[in-house]
Amino acid sequence: MASPAVQAPRTALSKTESYVDNKRKEDIRQANIVAARSVSDAIRTSLGPKGMDKMISTASGEVIITNDGATILNKMEVLQPAAKMFVELSKSQDVVAGDGTTTVVVIAGSLLKQCLSLLNSGIHPTVISDSLHRASLKAVDVLTAMAVPIELSDRDSLVKSASTSLNSKVVSQYSTLLAPLAVDAVLSVVDPEKPDLVDLRDVKIVKKLGGTVDDTELVKGLVFDKKASHASGGLTRIENAKIAVIQFQISPPKTDIEQSIVVSDYSQMDRILKEERNYILGMIKKIKATGCNVLLIQKSILRDAVTDLSLHYLAKAKIMVVKDIERDEIEFITKSLNCLPIANIEHFRAEKLGYADLVEEASLGDGKIVKITGIKDMGRTTTVLVRGSNQLVLDEAERSLHDALCVVRCLVNEKFLIAGGGAPEIELSRQLGAWAKVLQGMDSYCVRSFAEALEVFPYTLAENAGLNPISIVTELRNRHAQGEINAGINVRKGQITNILEENVVQPLLVSTSAITLATECVGMILKIDDIVTVR
Repeated sequence: MASPAVQAPRTALSKTESYVDNKRKEDIRQANIVAARSVSDAIRTSLGPKGMDKMISTASGEVIITNDGATILNKMEVLQPAAKMFVELSKSQDVVAGDGTTTVVVIAGSLLKQCLSLLNSGIHPTVISDSLHRASLKAVDVLTAMAVPIELSDRDSLVKSASTSLNSKVVSQYSTLLAPLAVDAVLSVVDPEKPDLVDLRDVKIVKKLGGTVDDTELVKGLVFDKKASHASGGLTRIENAKIAVIQFQISPPKTDIEQSIVVSDYSQMDRILKEERNYILGMIKKIKATGCNVLLIQKSILRDAVTDLSLHYLAKAKIMVVKDIERDEIEFITKSLNCLPIANIEHFRAEKLGYADLVEEASLGDGKIVKITGIKDMGRTTTVLVRGSNQLVLDEAERSLHDALCVVRCLVNEKFLIAGGGAPEIELSRQLGAWAKVLQGMDSYCVRSFAEALEVFPYTLAENAGLNPISIVTELRNRHAQGEINAGINVRKGQITNILEENVVQPLLVSTSAITLATECVGMILKIDDIVTVR
């Protein structure tokens, strides 16, 4: 009977003294950190105004030349799950701030490097993760204290921050043209009733091959990358236009699918053609009766939106036709023209039309565009017509312009500017380093590592500009220790100057979101201790 009682202490003993193998967990963490850092190192060279560009060749043979972190990572085929988190990190920075997509990945990579040495010192991942979170909150406070408030009426400051964003792009030599254009575009779509909300879908970017980026312009109106219908001498210019956006087809009705009609008699054929003609004429008379003289016709997938016959009658009725309007453009067009889309000929009324001073077809490069200008009661939208000598430049100009628009949008949402050129990062590093000395225990180590990790930003800026990174960062630290908060790396002069006076500024939102998102992502990677593949 005594044997179970004797057994009991031994099981208890084996429970407490059992050997737990942590090797696998450490290996997984190590593998995750190495994979994520390799992604970070891949795009580190494209940081800053002197950063290199990447040429991406896709499987379909398409070539993209870009400097934008989000685009590079988006096109890279990353297989490792932790490295994929860095791609998502860059995307989320693109959504929140629009700019700083390379910065956020570089900072996250540097944080991981520091975490690796902390892990090797035997600090638990949860402790590191919590400390990093606390340090990031402190960092946001420090940045906010450094920021300079601005007003939206201060157009110069907005242009400066947009041009800082453009200076690190492939099209940087055109920043003097694109920066004011981005500012005007965003300010023209800001609704005074809801000043904090800017929907960039209200700024439409139309790309047209030909010319150079210098020919890019802001159009107060609508631009279609299509030509007007020229069938039977269709009109190409109309003044005092009354414009209808229609979603129905001006063509004879068809039978249902898989049906066929056999006509054996010639007189019946004539009758069918006559009916078709009368049907189309009836529609066009209804359209003409409202005084409409420009038709924008949505693309149809069921049957032809217009036939040669209907185009002929429309030309006779002196109605200009632009066909094949994409379905997803309809909302933007109706908002701009302040009109309603018409889904049925029975609902065609004068009050649903939009009014404009001029609708004309213009030749651009080797193609044609249709421009609508002088719209009455125009909605808060605007169109940017981007030009470029080849497709690569055109695509990159569009991406750069998108970043500049996002920067201005950030300033509309949070009206604060901070210096660029590595100044905020070094200041953060200095203040967090001082804070770490006050803290006790593990927190102190982790916060000090966080502070050191932030130095990667000025270090990389200097490295990419071909300067000596160690002497530059040391000098930068020295200046900040003397109280020069806005001292940063002036890449053009290759020395350290007051960056605010050099007009290198960026929105506060870009830096704060970069640090919070990077810290969150690193915290998640640290907490992963196993990868389970499910087939």
